[in-house]
Amino acid sequence: MTGERVPIGRRVAYLRVRRKLSQQTFADRLGKSKSWVDKVERGVRSLERLSTIREVAAVLRVDAATLLGHDARPAEVAERDEGVARIRAALSTYGMTAGRDASPDRLAQAVAHAWDTYRHARYPQLMEQLPALLTDVQRGQARDPRAGRAVVVDAYRVAAALLTKLDEASLGWLAADRAMAAAAGDRVLLACAAVQLGPVLRASARARSVLMAAAYRVAPRDSDSGTPQELSLCGTLLAQAALTAARAGDGRVAGDLLDEAAEMAARVGDGHDHCRTAFGPAAVDVARVVAAVERGDGAEAVARHEAAIAGDGWRWLPLEHRAAHLVDAARAYLMVGDAERAAKALARAERLAPAEIRHRPTARALLAQVTGHPGAAARLASLARPSAID
Repeated sequence: MTGERVPIGRRVAYLRVRRKLSQQTFADRLGKSKSWVDKVERGVRSLERLSTIREVAAVLRVDAATLLGHDARPAEVAERDEGVARIRAALSTYGMTAGRDASPDRLAQAVAHAWDTYRHARYPQLMEQLPALLTDVQRGQARDPRAGRAVVVDAYRVAAALLTKLDEASLGWLAADRAMAAAAGDRVLLACAAVQLGPVLRASARARSVLMAAAYRVAPRDSDSGTPQELSLCGTLLAQAALTAARAGDGRVAGDLLDEAAEMAARVGDGHDHCRTAFGPAAVDVARVVAAVERGDGAEAVARHEAAIAGDGWRWLPLEHRAAHLVDAARAYLMVGDAERAAKALARAERLAPAEIRHRPTARALLAQVTGHPGAAARLASLARPSAID
């Protein structure tokens, strides 16, 4: 909805649909009739009173300026900002809100569903789910800090994963830190929580030592007899430590750590998601691509990417993981001056998981860079111009 000024009725209809509200439900929440809503959306009835505009905006969870068209942000950006604000508010409740405690079974199911939503890269839906989920988790944790710790850790982990994806590093760190605190005293849970610290701390000088300490704490004494969970956690943390080493320019250490992770991955195999890691040989292969990108070696990154996606293990990675990797591959192609293949990688990522491109700031910035290049595919231009609510 870009270009000339959009009538407020069309704006109301657009936002109502994005909120998955029927006309009847929307009307009920406003205390109006369905006919009234229909006339407003078709422009037959105008919205003139400021008090009514504010009521409509409140039900749609936007501010009045957005409803009036004074906010020129793309719809995806506005949606992301609103979602992050709600998650921030939920993280600030500290279990102090009144309400009925969720049963342990229902909470575990809700956390599992949140992870499934994340793995399928349905970020807008997860932004809708997380505030209530975090509130329930924190309420239960305030009542009994030791009960259901694995579920608490998993809830904060998925929040950290999403917030890091959305470039909300400070909030992502807060969620990861909450996971670490909830896991204290349990080496497996601590390793699970530390998995989300990797992406948050990657630019930190201390990140490598933190990740390696967590990895070796959960490592089995004998890798031949280690459980798949231990091997997956240790291998994932070593791979993340390798990426911090690569970013710091230490290619030798990065390579050694990835080789160590690869040995563990071979014992685990592809097609598993032990402890929410999706660890296996394919995961290590794509980590080598990222390490090459971090070191600035575009040629190696491209070669490793093309080998990785040709392997059988590629299709076993979660949609989110594959789409994120294709964004990294696009970076690699740009490094070697191949904007056309960078565009193809982004287009493929968008087909796999549209939200990876439309809601992830890093991907949007890369998309803008690619579409501005003479060699980019023309059809990517539509992806670079997200719908706007002005």
